[in-house]
Amino acid sequence: MNISNFLVMRHEIILLVLILFMLVLEVFTTTKNKKKLINVAIGLFLIHTIIGFFPQETASLFGGSFKTYGLVHFFKNVLNFGVLIILLQSADWLRDKVAAYNKIPEFFILLFSSLLGMYFMISSGDFLMFYIGLELSTLPLIALIAYNSHDQRATEAGIKMILSAALASAISLFGISMLYATGGSLYFESIATSLHESNLAIFGMVLFFAGIGFKISLAPFHFWTADVYEGAPTQITSYLSVISKGAAVFILMIILFTVLPVLNETWKIVVYIVAIATMFTGNLFALRQQNMKRFLAYSSIAQAGFMLMGIINADELGISTVVFFVLIYIFSNLGAFGVVQAIINQTGKENMEDYKGLYRTNPMLSLVLLLALFSLAGIPPIAGFFGKFFLYTAAAQKGYFILVFIAVVNVTISLYYYLLPVRAMFLETSENPIPYFKSKNMMRAGLLLTVVGVLILGLYSPLYGYIVELSKNIINPDLLTYLAK
Repeated sequence: MNISNFLVMRHEIILLVLILFMLVLEVFTTTKNKKKLINVAIGLFLIHTIIGFFPQETASLFGGSFKTYGLVHFFKNVLNFGVLIILLQSADWLRDKVAAYNKIPEFFILLFSSLLGMYFMISSGDFLMFYIGLELSTLPLIALIAYNSHDQRATEAGIKMILSAALASAISLFGISMLYATGGSLYFESIATSLHESNLAIFGMVLFFAGIGFKISLAPFHFWTADVYEGAPTQITSYLSVISKGAAVFILMIILFTVLPVLNETWKIVVYIVAIATMFTGNLFALRQQNMKRFLAYSSIAQAGFMLMGIINADELGISTVVFFVLIYIFSNLGAFGVVQAIINQTGKENMEDYKGLYRTNPMLSLVLLLALFSLAGIPPIAGFFGKFFLYTAAAQKGYFILVFIAVVNVTISLYYYLLPVRAMFLETSENPIPYFKSKNMMRAGLLLTVVGVLILGLYSPLYGYIVELSKNIINPDLLTYLAK
C-alpha cells in the first residue's frame, strides 16, 4: 500500500492503529494505572478527529469496493465529533464506576471497533463491503450494551440486542442476495445500471430496507429499542441513539438514491408508510414514559421518522437536509443524554419524577436539558427548528403535502411530552430534590460542546450551504438519463 492509498483510507487506518495501540496498552498497563488510559484514549481520539478535517480527494480502492468523496469524508468527521463528545461525557463514569471492574481499555477498543465498522459501511462501493462494515459495527456494540455484566438489565439488553440483530442481519443479507440475483453484481454501480423492476428485485429491496430499518429503529422494527436503551449503560445508549442511527440513515439514503433508483416509485411508497408509522409510534409511546432513558428512546424513534421525510425527496436537496438534520440531532440528543447521564452517575436516579425542582438545585444542567429538548421539539430559533423546516421543504418540494401535515401534527404531539421534563424541572417542587453537584471537567466540556453546537447551527449556519455543495453530483445524472430511456 503506497502513501496515496494510505491517504484515501486515512480515517480507517488511523483508527485501526489506535485500536491496536489500546490493545498493547491493555497488556502492558498495570491494574492500578488503568485509569490513566482514559485521558490517553480521549487525547488520541481528539488528534484523530482533528486529522480528519484535513482535505481529502475523491478516490476508490479495491476495484471500487471502497469509496470516499466529499460528503462521506464530511460525515465521518461528524461521527468522529459525536464520538468525541460521548467519550468526554463517559470519562467520569469510567473512572468512578468501571475502574473497579478493570474493564476500562475494553470500552475504548469496542467503541472504536464499532466506529471502524461504520467507516467501512458508509464508504462501501459494493454490498460485500457494506455487509462487512455492518457486522463490524454491530458486534462490538452488542458487547458494549452488556458491558455492565454485573447488572441484570444490561445482560438482558445484550441478549435482546444480539437476537434482534441476528434476525435483522439475516433478513438484510437475504434481501441483498435477491438484489444480486436480479442485478448480476454486488457492485453498486453495476446494479444501478443492470437492475430492472421485478417482483424479486422489489422483494429484495423490501428485505434490505427492513434490515437497515432495525438499526435506525423504524417502525415496525423498533421493538428492541426502549428495552435496550434502558438496560444499556447511558453512554452506550447515547452512542446507539446518534452514531449508530446516523450512519445507518446515511448509507440507506445513499443506496436508495444511487443503487436502487429504478425502484424509486416502490421504495418511496415504503418510505412514506414507514415514516408515518414511525413518527406516530415514537411520539405516542413517548407520552406515557416516566423513565428518562425510555423517554428519549421513543423520542429517537420519532426523530427517525422525520429523517425519512428527507429521504423521500430522492434528490440532492433530500441528501443535504438529511445530513444537516443528523448533525443537529447528534448535538441535541447528546445534550439530553449527557444531562441524564450526569444525574445517573451522581445519584442513580433516572425517572422523570426525580427531576422535580432540578432548576433550583442544578440550574446549569436544567438549562442544558431545556435547550436540548427544545431543539428536539423543533422550537425556534434553536437548531432543531431549522433541521425540521428543511425536511418539510424537501418533502413539500415533491408534493408530499399530506406527509408534511402529518409531520406537523406529530411535532405538536412531541411538544407536549418534551415539555413534561421542563415542567418538572422549572415549575414543580419536590421534598427530596436532586441535590446540587458539580460535574467534572470532561463532562462539562462534553455538555458545553453540545450547547455550542445547537446554538451555532441554529443562529448562524453557513454549514448547511457547505453540505448542499457536497451533495451535488452524488446522484449520477447520466444514470438518471439512462433510466429514463
